[in-house]
Parts: sequence; C-alpha cells; structure tokens
Amino acid sequence: VNNPIPSNLKSEAKKAAKILREFTEITSRNGPDKIIPANVIAKAKGLAVLSVIKAGFLVTARGGSGIVLARLPNGGWSSPSAIGIAGLGGGFEIGIEVSDLVIILNHERAVEAFAKGGNLTLGGNFTVAIGPLGRNLEGDVAVRSSAAVYTYCKSRGLFAGVSLEGTCLIERKETNRKFYGQDIRASAILFGDVPRLTQSEDLHEILDSFTEQYENEDKPMEVTALYSFEGQQPGDLNFKAGEKIIVKTKTNSQFDWWEGSIGGQTGIFPANYVTTNCN
Repeated sequence: VNNPIPSNLKSEAKKAAKILREFTEITSRNGPDKIIPANVIAKAKGLAVLSVIKAGFLVTARGGSGIVLARLPNGGWSSPSAIGIAGLGGGFEIGIEVSDLVIILNHERAVEAFAKGGNLTLGGNFTVAIGPLGRNLEGDVAVRSSAAVYTYCKSRGLFAGVSLEGTCLIERKETNRKFYGQDIRASAILFGDVPRLTQSEDLHEILDSFTEQYENEDKPMEVTALYSFEGQQPGDLNFKAGEKIIVKTKTNSQFDWWEGSIGGQTGIFPANYVTTNCN
C-alpha cells in the first residue's frame, strides 16, 4: 500500500504508475481473474488513481491524494492533474486502514465533472459501481454498462469493496501550479492544453500499453517453451520445453507472469521461460 499523504505531482504520478501495475499485472498472487481488464482501461474516458487512509471511531473519516487524467481526442492521455480526497461516514468502525484506489471514468460527463475544478462529490450526479475483474467480462460489463464510474480498491494487497458515496474529490491547485510553472485550471490540463512532461512519462507508457494490449487481444500470440515449468501454485500452467503456448494475457516485460493455454488448460507462467519469436 502506498503513501496517502499529499506530495508533489511528480511523486504522485510515480505512485500512480506503481498502483496501476499492482492492479493490472498478473503475478503469483494476482491471477488473471484478479486484475483490472485491459479493455476497461483502453475504453475509459478518464481515470483517477489515489492512495487513501480511513480512520474510524464511531464516525469514519477518509483522506488521501492522487491524480486524474483524461482521454484526448487523438486517443492519447492528458497530463495528470493533482487531486485530494476527503469524506465522512457513519457506522461503528475502530482503527486505521490505508488502501489504494483506481477510479475509471466511463463517460464524458464524468470527465467533465472532474475538469470543472473545485470540489466534486461522487454518487451525486452519476452512478458509481464496483468495476469488473478478470477476462470473461461480457455479461458482467453488460450489467454494469450504465455506470459512469467504476471503482477498484485494494487493501493489504487484496481487492476489497469500497463505498465512495458522498466522498469529495478536491482539485489541488497549488500542486498543479508548482508542477506546470503557472496557474492552470484542471480543465486545461485534462483537455490537453498543456504538453505531456517527461516527469510523468512512466505513467503514460503504462496507460498507452493498455490500448495496444486491447487492440491485440483478438490476435492470438503463440510462444515456444524454452524450458519445462512445473507449477507451484493452483492456477499455474505446466508445460515441457518445446511445447507451444497460446498467450491470452501479457505485459511488456518477459520478467512478469503471463497467462496462456495449452492442451485445454489455462494458467499463468513465467514469461522468461518462453521465446516470443514464433507466431
């Protein structure tokens, strides 16, 4: 879990990139059914990434920081705009919990609400739903398709439900001013009036990769096993050297875990055990 204390925009962008990796990459802990699907991000009109701390004793209080970005007309992503989060809730809760949060903006009106600046209360003018996970999403997405906003929350490394009704998102104007060197409104940032800066390039590379991954999902990729692999956990894919594997989900790194199928079995495997020069 990442630091929820507000910091400069360069650090917030770096934190957001780390959170997105944790929410979207297949690992031995996060199987293919426990990631945000590439098509959810590829189709998004915008997204926000935050770290949040919640403390409770009879009344719960929530606070944190992060960034929001919007999809541009050319299909790329805007520069990040700094935001904070705050809210109060009822219920008998005692203790402190830190979690990471990804908010997917599915409709233009949700992006426009963020772009207006000032404070935005979730659940007021548009619907909020817990986002779908995994690859077999057609039915799930059809049910949720009317939701303007999807939310994903991880606490202690596991996906968890989160209620954001009544939560307020706050534009951090001074943080934006220091990063961009001028007084600038959130709308100017999110509508592409400022160029992407190198300080947030890692974040943009991750976001751009989802569009590429989604576009390639219908093009099966075949790889050849360089070494035999015997799975150590449920959901691992076993294979022998020389066998052909159809890749279902991959990242840009061969030091990650990918998802594939062979002989009617589907599972995850270490990508550095295969060669990708076979199609």
